[in-house]
Amino acid sequence: MSVAQPMDTQAIDELSINTIRMLAVDGVQRANSGHPGLPMGAAAMAYVLFTRFMNHSPQDPQWMNRDRFILSAGHGSMLLYALLHLAGYDLPIEELQRFRQWGSKTPGHPEYGLTPGVETTTGPLGQGFANGVGMAIAERFLSARFNRPGFSVIDHRTYAIVSDGDLMEGITHEAASLAGHLGLGKLIYLYDDNEISIDGSTDLSFTEDVDKRFDAYGWHVQHVADGNDTAAVDTALRLAGTVTDKPSLIRVRTMIGFGSPNKQGTEKAHGSPLGADEVAATKRNLGWPEDHEFHVPEAVRMHLDARTEGAAQQGTHQAMLDRYQAAYPDLAQELNAWMSRQLAAGWEEALPTFEPGNKLATRAASGKVLDTIVPALGNLIGGSADLTPSNKTQARSQTDFQKATPDGSYLRFGVREHAMAAVSNGIALHGGLRPYCGTFLIFSDYLRPSLRLSALMELPVVFVFTHDSIGLGEDGPTHQAVEHCMALRAIPNLTVIRPADATETAEAWRVALTRTGGPTALALTRQGVPTLSVHAPDLRKGAYILEDCEGPPELLLLASGSEVHLVQGAARELRMDGVRVRVVSMPSWELFDEQPQTYHERVLPGAVSKRLAVEAGITLGWERYVGAHGRVLGLNRFGASAPGSVLFEQFGFTVQQVVTAARALLA
Repeated sequence: MSVAQPMDTQAIDELSINTIRMLAVDGVQRANSGHPGLPMGAAAMAYVLFTRFMNHSPQDPQWMNRDRFILSAGHGSMLLYALLHLAGYDLPIEELQRFRQWGSKTPGHPEYGLTPGVETTTGPLGQGFANGVGMAIAERFLSARFNRPGFSVIDHRTYAIVSDGDLMEGITHEAASLAGHLGLGKLIYLYDDNEISIDGSTDLSFTEDVDKRFDAYGWHVQHVADGNDTAAVDTALRLAGTVTDKPSLIRVRTMIGFGSPNKQGTEKAHGSPLGADEVAATKRNLGWPEDHEFHVPEAVRMHLDARTEGAAQQGTHQAMLDRYQAAYPDLAQELNAWMSRQLAAGWEEALPTFEPGNKLATRAASGKVLDTIVPALGNLIGGSADLTPSNKTQARSQTDFQKATPDGSYLRFGVREHAMAAVSNGIALHGGLRPYCGTFLIFSDYLRPSLRLSALMELPVVFVFTHDSIGLGEDGPTHQAVEHCMALRAIPNLTVIRPADATETAEAWRVALTRTGGPTALALTRQGVPTLSVHAPDLRKGAYILEDCEGPPELLLLASGSEVHLVQGAARELRMDGVRVRVVSMPSWELFDEQPQTYHERVLPGAVSKRLAVEAGITLGWERYVGAHGRVLGLNRFGASAPGSVLFEQFGFTVQQVVTAARALLA
């Protein structure tokens, strides 16, 4: 059939779907790397979704009321790149031809912030699934906050394509359970049920009844027997769109590598190029030009170009916003500020102050900060992994976000740390809200993959980690974070702040909320610590001189968190012996490392080689600050079960032990 002639619906559908398939095949083949099987098998359902259901504007990928689409099975990234290119996003064919190459906009797995139209970074399986739950939460909260009769200014859906591998990952169990509990009716996932994983048939390890599982979670579940049946996919998506009280899973039976004569339906189509001979055979099988790479028929290009329709959809929405502005000027101004990541004017004035001398756990100080800034900000939303009384993460003014109360800003994540972090990422990705989440520092292990992606995507999520050391006491070594601060410091673009007292905690929140280029982790104490000062403005620099001496120091005492008051006590005793001691509070390595060398020299003079760092955790890493002639007083072993004060004494975290170590350095 000549593509220059008018084509019936079935013909243009088939031609378009094969175009998507073959762009993926050619991209993977040219790169000699990638995953052709998923795009070939899932092309039909993705085509139906993008052409008949998705409201989006390729010329403005950040349009606030667009439907969100997530390719949770990020290894099939060429499927997404083909769709974005054909829809008219700023992703020219040359970028598809540079798939997986240095400097291209088409990396091996989709990366948020790099490729126009990519809503989140996916590839680590299950993450995109959970991100979508966060996006749906954000949509529901914002619609409850801003929509008024006749003005549905926030009204969109979140779609995803998820895979067998996604559903095997534990994070999707957590996220699906939460989504079902919350009844997120605008969340619709297409499950690419191709029965193949890297090892072979999914029967090797995955034989559960997925339909019953999701039904038990409280999802609306459908089954499409043939993923190439575009009418059946269309019908299922339309029905899912009518379900308002449950998230939807549409299980679509597909064939991995569809069209490849010798590899379709097998693991050979999953993670390797088809090979030149098989590419040629596939093109012959699908009636595709064999001598033309990255072929896009003109009829397909015209058919799939969504720019005109997208601009019209956005224009209609903008006209509504203009009327909304006239009817509700204050709400419209607030909505614009939230979507622009602006913090409410004067919010910093709400930060509490704390009197020196009083003892207060930094987790409690954090709770007092939230009490004041949550009502001042309005768009701060967060919660805890079933540790609210311990994490102090619920402000007095906050009500729960639940199915019946979508205007509540407190999230009950349940014991689902991994999903909690990924959901928080999704909330940040959606836009309009500033998410935070809390658990014990020890359980940062459970959510680390999501936290790493938060850092990779430069998302301003605040992670509230309490019970930060052996100071938590009787729960014992299973709950005592020893290596965790250091492990978090190893993540690029994550700012870790371990405040010494209540005042530093308030300042840490200021830093966390004004930082928009990445996540912040607050490491907070269970036990009370003395408030050291009224102001700690230099916390934003990561380290600062808390106490100084007359003349050049001969000894530097460095510490973070609850150990700062120990080095203060030691400094007082050493000064009685005539030692010139400088006390440096060092709550954040990352913030300190951002400062110019002149500031480093001012705080930690190179001429002073006698340096002692104190932190109730492993000593690895502190050598960069104490140098070859310094020493670290830390804990290179697991803790024990006993009251926190006893543990500090038994493990040598006392003023006297700091004094003894300092004198040994000076000897």
